[in-house]
Amino acid sequence: MRSEETENMVKKARQKDPDAFTELMQFYLKDMYRVAIAILLNDEDAADAIQDTILVCWEKINTIKKPQYFKTWMTRILINHCYKIRNRAKMAGTLGEYEEPAVYDQYNLELKEALASLDEKYRIVMTLFYSEGYRINEIAEMLNIPKSTVQTRLHRGRKKLARDYYEIREGV
Repeated sequence: MRSEETENMVKKARQKDPDAFTELMQFYLKDMYRVAIAILLNDEDAADAIQDTILVCWEKINTIKKPQYFKTWMTRILINHCYKIRNRAKMAGTLGEYEEPAVYDQYNLELKEALASLDEKYRIVMTLFYSEGYRINEIAEMLNIPKSTVQTRLHRGRKKLARDYYEIREGV
């Protein structure tokens, strides 16, 4: 979907056009899943976060100031819901009971395992940067951290992935 199309769909959704809103959500569903799974590492919790995000987006679509930033706005809402779910799980003492993410093919399995091995602070930044295509400034704004912190986390995350990959390949 081109940016003009996205803006038009957002404008229609603001007028409570359910078809336009549904099309927007369908278009961004895979992106939302990748972000949610990077934080939660669990399909059921990711689905809950996505469902909550869709509901909030529908209810608050009129609060978005610039339609061209819809995806950024939606992703920020999703991240907040993911953190709420994760914090509830911590409080309930079930954090250690997370399941492995669903596997669709060997590539996804290896990528998910590699990302899962990273600390969350690196995993979310790398997912937003590489999978979602956000710029460093946008990630810093979404996560409310300095730009230099995003750059550092990207650098350290890449370094850890490369080290882990080398250890696996060399059998260390």
